[in-house]
Amino acid sequence: MAVQQNKKSPSKRGMHRAHDALHTPPLAIEPVTGETHRRHHISPTGFYRGKQVLQGKDA
Repeated sequence: MAVQQNKKSPSKRGMHRAHDALHTPPLAIEPVTGETHRRHHISPTGFYRGKQVLQGKDA
């Protein structure tokens, strides 16, 4: 089991966690409907990259 040899100072701990902050996910605009959705996910109406892949909730 790995055991820490020296205590990490608060400054070094902060540097280690520099990339752990939450950020907003990248968004895409559906070319057919103009809706905004997360990249690589289908839009709420069921479109993905300009094609209907699922029936939406309203259809």
